[in-house]
Amino acid sequence: MTESGDILLTNARLVLADHVIEHGWVAAVDGRIVEIGEGGAPGRGEDCGGELVLPGLIELHTDHIEAHYMPRPSVTWPPAAAVIAYDGQIATSGITTVLDSLRIWREEGVEEVDGEAATLARAIGAARDAGLLRVDHFLHLRCEVPMPHAVAEAEELIHRPDVRLLSLMDHTPGQRQFRDEEKLRTYYRGKKTGLSDAALDALFARRVELQAAHAQSNYRALVALARERDVPLASHDDTTLQHVEDAVRDEIAIAEFPTTPEAAEALHAAGVRVLMGAPNLVRGGSHSGNVATSDLAHAGFLDILSSDYVPSSLLFAVMRLPEVVPSIDLPAAVRTATLTPAEAVGLSDRGEIAVGKRADLIRVRWVDGVCAVRRVWSAGLRVA
Repeated sequence: MTESGDILLTNARLVLADHVIEHGWVAAVDGRIVEIGEGGAPGRGEDCGGELVLPGLIELHTDHIEAHYMPRPSVTWPPAAAVIAYDGQIATSGITTVLDSLRIWREEGVEEVDGEAATLARAIGAARDAGLLRVDHFLHLRCEVPMPHAVAEAEELIHRPDVRLLSLMDHTPGQRQFRDEEKLRTYYRGKKTGLSDAALDALFARRVELQAAHAQSNYRALVALARERDVPLASHDDTTLQHVEDAVRDEIAIAEFPTTPEAAEALHAAGVRVLMGAPNLVRGGSHSGNVATSDLAHAGFLDILSSDYVPSSLLFAVMRLPEVVPSIDLPAAVRTATLTPAEAVGLSDRGEIAVGKRADLIRVRWVDGVCAVRRVWSAGLRVA
């Protein structure tokens, strides 16, 4: 470990954007990659023992920070402490750039992390300014469009320079992710055992009312707000071809978790990058009963992987992808969690092992279908 950002990694399997150097080395100075080579290194560095060296992973959608802030229903943790603990988990999962997905969602009668986006954004900023974070953090504003205060809450945060993505979500029962309303009931029963069927009936009826009253106007206002601030847009849970038409019309950059093969195919064909869940791939299917990540990968419609609710799943899914879909080689699998997400949100300085790019690197051991992160460097500094 150095404090200068200068490193030399030797005897490594280097995974570049389009091929693997089976016996290679990489050097960085002041946190930037300056040279890559094959065979013996020009000096004495850290011997990687033939293990893989990948670019640091880039995560565009994880709301896992909220699980640290509210570890149990009605229990909140000190925000700064929650951010630091979460950052440590992200780093040791091999993620060196993360978009922290903050919920722009305030709802009465539901014990979720609602209305706390500003609190968490301030805590992330304070921890960053104090030098307490291991990896790079940006913000992803997850806007629930039917909620009455969604636009006002987004306006409060979108001026921040660390906002890199705004997603347009609608979890109204009976459509998109929860076309099968019983799936939503199962979700709430698992998380909120105190909600009776009668309470869920009332909650769902209220959600439908809110959608009718606010979704259309909020959607248009949020699209306009993102365009004004030049923030990329993401759609969420696209299901029908009408959803795809809306996404294309509004110049959506990323389609998060489309629920049907038809929607995913049309989005991909239109140049919208399709993002799917790594846990879906690791588990072998969607917990909501929607399309499997592996099915879209087989069809050629998968562009980006996201850890979603399990940070460690991102590397696991990347390493498993070539086994699940033999037509996808290791460099292509790695791109789904590095170069492609970097390009999608305008982070042109990272996402691949290449001269001039940030020295965000991870050393990985993959044995018998199990992967372990051995070392992590962020801008050349050892952080895990």
